[in-house]
Amino acid sequence: MNKMEGTTDQNVTAASTANSPDFLDSNFRYMLFSVVYSIFFVVGLLANVFVLSILQCLHKVKGMGEIDIYMTNLTIADLLFVCALPFWISYYSNGGHWMYEEFLCRLTGSFFFINTYGTILFLGAISLNRYWAVTQPLNAAASNNRRRGIIVCVLIWVCTVSSAIPHLTLEGGHTDEDNLTRCFEGYHNETDTVKRKVAINNFLIIGLFFVVFFLVMVCNLLSARDLLSQKLPQTELPSEKSIPGKSNKTLLSLGKRLRRLKRRALKMLLAVVGVFLLCFLPHHVVQAPWVLAVLKIKEGWGHVDWDQNTLQTLNDAHQITLVLMGLNCILDPVVYYFATKKFRFFIKVHLKTVVKREWPSKTLKTQISMTSRTHSQRLSSVQL
Repeated sequence: MNKMEGTTDQNVTAASTANSPDFLDSNFRYMLFSVVYSIFFVVGLLANVFVLSILQCLHKVKGMGEIDIYMTNLTIADLLFVCALPFWISYYSNGGHWMYEEFLCRLTGSFFFINTYGTILFLGAISLNRYWAVTQPLNAAASNNRRRGIIVCVLIWVCTVSSAIPHLTLEGGHTDEDNLTRCFEGYHNETDTVKRKVAINNFLIIGLFFVVFFLVMVCNLLSARDLLSQKLPQTELPSEKSIPGKSNKTLLSLGKRLRRLKRRALKMLLAVVGVFLLCFLPHHVVQAPWVLAVLKIKEGWGHVDWDQNTLQTLNDAHQITLVLMGLNCILDPVVYYFATKKFRFFIKVHLKTVVKREWPSKTLKTQISMTSRTHSQRLSSVQL
């Protein structure tokens, strides 16, 4: 989490520091974040709580698979971010002034970091899992995927939480000359030594992101290539003379189902890649030059001599990328929608029961269980 944007504006103090050469500020961000984060909070809370309720129901019907485990943990990471949003909404509504305990600044900043990089790693794990399932379906089916999912999730949580510890232990709030308390902002007032440490930490995180991003892109592109190159068995297109009419219809129906499975698999891969390209890539492309712009290292390593227009453009772009990055909390459920058929089936049945004002109990569980068994039998040619 690198929400150390250089801010200087507060609603009650108008532009008292907006014109200060020491600050890089984008005045439009206060209204932007207040409105957008409010939308993210409402939609993200409802969507992710709904996903968790569905996962709980599916877990009672049938044990969680590896993808279910990843998505459960991904949803928990999103909820951490969503729970921190009211504090950030208040922060931006007050023009960048933190009115709560300094510890809450550190805690909510840690939640932001955990959500961002936890999501990146969980989506990376999903991409590796789908790549293995598509290219090595027999090995994937024979392995203990539930155990592997638990181990991978534990490692991801250990990695993200341990990386977020500095946000909990180090001072997050800074009070500027206008007596405004800023949360993870105002690093331009620190010494060059402190600034360089902040810059190095940012560059390391950016580098690790691009490593994961490269792996995700390669895995999904290779998976998509294999799915597109897979051909349906020749027996699925029999001649009318060689096979009776009923068998012919059955095989043709099977071919249609397999093509639908391939389309859904491709949509899921596209959803994962889309989240990376839309939510995370723009931020990490802008982050490195922006960090140097707002730190204002006076001399030596990290010093930049860019004109004011370039600095302002970088800061404005950074605000937009932060909005896009927060969007992942409501896009992740979309990934899960394409990831498993059981999830889609549950939503359809649930919507029908809501219309009928009935809650799906035993009948729904039976339907889901039967659908799961049928779905498993259809994966002989295309692995989802």
